[in-house]
This record gives sequence, C-alpha cells and structure tokens, in this order.
Amino acid sequence: MQMTGGQMAGGLAMANTTDLNQIWTEASVRLRAEIGDGPFSSYIAPSSVRADGAGQLILVTPTAYARDWVRKNALRRMNELWLGLDGLSRRLDVRCRAEVGSPPPATATGVEPSAMASMAFAAPSATVPPVTDGARAVRAAGLQERLTFDSFVEGQGNAFALAVAKQTAAWADGHFNPIFFCGPYGYGKTHLLNAIAWEAQRLRPDAKVVYLTAERFLSTFVRAMQDRSTAAFKESLRSADMLLLDDVQFVGGKASTQEELLSTLTALIEDGKRIILSADRAPMALTEVEPRLRSHLSAGLTCPVEPADRALKIAVAQNRLAAFARMGIVTGEAPREVLEQLVDRTPGSVRELEGAVNTLAAAAGTRLASLGVDEAASLLGAALRGGPERRITVDEIQKTVAEHFQMKQADLLSERRTRAIARPRQIAMYLCKQHTTRSYPDIGRRFGGRDHTTVLHGVRKIEELLTQDDQIARDVEALTRKLRG
Repeated sequence: MQMTGGQMAGGLAMANTTDLNQIWTEASVRLRAEIGDGPFSSYIAPSSVRADGAGQLILVTPTAYARDWVRKNALRRMNELWLGLDGLSRRLDVRCRAEVGSPPPATATGVEPSAMASMAFAAPSATVPPVTDGARAVRAAGLQERLTFDSFVEGQGNAFALAVAKQTAAWADGHFNPIFFCGPYGYGKTHLLNAIAWEAQRLRPDAKVVYLTAERFLSTFVRAMQDRSTAAFKESLRSADMLLLDDVQFVGGKASTQEELLSTLTALIEDGKRIILSADRAPMALTEVEPRLRSHLSAGLTCPVEPADRALKIAVAQNRLAAFARMGIVTGEAPREVLEQLVDRTPGSVRELEGAVNTLAAAAGTRLASLGVDEAASLLGAALRGGPERRITVDEIQKTVAEHFQMKQADLLSERRTRAIARPRQIAMYLCKQHTTRSYPDIGRRFGGRDHTTVLHGVRKIEELLTQDDQIARDVEALTRKLRG
C-alpha cells in the first residue's frame, strides 16, 4: 500500500513534532536546573519555539524585555544545549511576539498552536490574536485559551476568589469596584482574570473587554507618549466596559504611569465600568505604589488567592493529565503515589507544578498508568527540585528570623510579649503564611500553641506595617531573600 503525499507529509510532521518536543523538553529541564526556577519561570516558561518561513527555529518571548533578557543571559547556553540534542544542527534565535506577529495555523512541527503550547513543556497555551472587527470587540491579545473557569481547579485557598470571579464575569450587579485579586505568583490570579474575560465576552458579545498585563500597559503608554498619541491610548482604555489589569505591582516606582493608571481607574469607576486587577500583594502592601493609587486599588473588594494545599495540588495535577489524555498525549491515569511524589517534590507554585506535570506527560506517554514511583522520579530527573528538603518550612523560617534579629528560636515560641520579641514573632508568622501552605491554626500551634486569631492579627499587622515602616519592609525583604536562597 502506497502512502499519499498528504499521508507522507503528516507522518513527517508527526515525527518532527516528536523530535522537536523531546529536544525542547530536555533542554528546558536542563536550563531550569542551571538558571533557577525564578528566571526560568519569568523569561523562558512563557515562551515557545516555532519556525519562521525560512525554517529558522525561533524562541518567541511574550515581550521585548524578555527577549532582551534571554538574548543576554540564556541564548548562548540554550543553543549549546539544543545543538547537543538536535541531530539536524539547528540553532535557535529569539524574538518577541510583536516581531513575529500572530501564530500561524500550524507551527513548524505540524501541530496546532494550542496543542503545540501544551506540548512545549514550559510554555502556556498559545495566545489569541486581537479581534479587530469593530470598536466594541473584545481585545483578546494576551489571553490564553486554556485559562477558563472549566479548567480552574477549586480548593480551600481559592474558593472565595473563584466565587467572586464568576459573579464578576456574569456582569452581576454589585457594590464592589474594583475587584482586586492578590497572592503569591503562580497560584491562579492570571487564570482567574483570563477566565473572567472569556466568560464576560461570551455573555455580552457587544461589550468591550480589555485585558492587559501591567507591563503591557506600561510599554503601550510609553510608546503612546513617544508617538504623541496619548489621546488615542486614553480612549482605548476609557471606552472599555470591563478593564482587567494583571500584575499591578509592576507599575510601582513609575510616576507618570501610575498617574495615568489612576486617571483611567477614576474615569472608569465614575462611568460605572468594571475594573478587575491582580498583584502579588494586597493593595496597601504595594509600598512602591504612590498612596493615592493604593487608596483607589483598595477601595473595592480585595480577594486573596492563597497558596494551594497538598490536596489542591494533587487535583491540579490530575486535571492537567486528564487534559493531556483528551489530547492523546498520555494514556490512562497516573497512580496516586506518583502524583503524591510529584507534588511533594515540587513545593513551589502551581505554575511550577504544571511544568513538572508537563514533563511527566511528555516522558511517560502511553506508559503513564503503569509508572512506579522510582521510574517516575527517574523520568522527571532535574525537573524535580531536589526533594522535600528544599521546601521552606515553619522551623526554617523561625530559625532564620531568630538569627536575623539575634535572638533564640525559643523566644518566638515563648509567652514573652515585649516589643523586641513580639514584632519578630509577627514577622515570622507573616512569612509562614507567605511561604508555606500552613493554615492559621496550624501556624499558631507551631508558635507555642497560639490561637489562630493571634496569627491572623500578626499577619495583618505586618501587612499594615509594610506600607508604613521602611525598616520592617527591609527586614521582610532580607528575610525573604535568605529563605529563597
């Protein structure tokens, strides 16, 4: 039986897909181990590999800033890794998304963009090009197709935020504006904003829904000033029915951008338009943001998105693998003990966990259901962060705080309430809430059997002092750096 030209091309495309994905998977795992989770998550994870018209492999970054960082700090090493793995001796170049335009119907690997993004093992789903069929159309640039309410996994730490997000997306009448989601990176804030945008546009196709990252807000505003087109920029935002702004903390320290954002928020609120924002901290803890803007950000409803507990992380891993199963990437379900090991040895954010799940899916494929714990650990290799000993623990936080303030760890657990003891104790409680998945009652038990309300008061007190006391802010920043190594 002879294959048709289409069948042969399809077979070659599938082989190319497998080769390219295997190379990208292994190169990404090695690069993450070499440059660290922070830089990798910030600059490499949101990027994806595709080919241009001439067949040149391109690492496409979401922003020009990320492109420049990769070119300066990682491109040479990426090419060393790539050339060592790729029998075709292809080299990677790097460009930002604006330089390459919207993704083509199929990438060089022959896979649809959404599938390619899921197979990139470090990259989010393909972004959707802007809809330009009229002034009222949704501005979908930057939105990710897979980040919907259907794919969001609910847990104890995000249930309230999810309920608020669904109500907001339904255009429900309410008294809270703006809605402000806050919490550590990688636990679902961007997912919620994307889900709100998609659902809000589905329910009101005629509405103008604008989603922007703070970085894009900043770069677009600067470009508008350079081009003397600030009036058009202002109109593009102030005519929105719903504005969603992600990672607001990045406007901190930029006076003119903060002033423009404040003016935009004021105008939209006066017109009764919906505003949804996110940041890595509560509004009043954004010490780099000027007080008037902080006041506006905190004037509505603040919804914390707390770090995921173990049960939620296991559910996220199961949900991710189920999605891969529907795509035909894996077969069957991972054994419970494999998932538990994966979660325990990936103590960072949900985003980092998803990266490890992606790697497991790529390496296991049809063998997923039969994997043992040892084999899974071997397949994941450097994608795991070295084991549970790398997790920041309550004991580690207590020891670090005691050393920083030149006191004994036992003092933090004692009944002593002098200011010299009480304030470091509150800082330690605050850091426990920020860097562990422990509940308030659990933290209280680890601090000499204190009531959960004492812990809650301590955490809120430090959040308040972060905006008022420069020394407290410096201490917390220094301690955070020590804990993160």
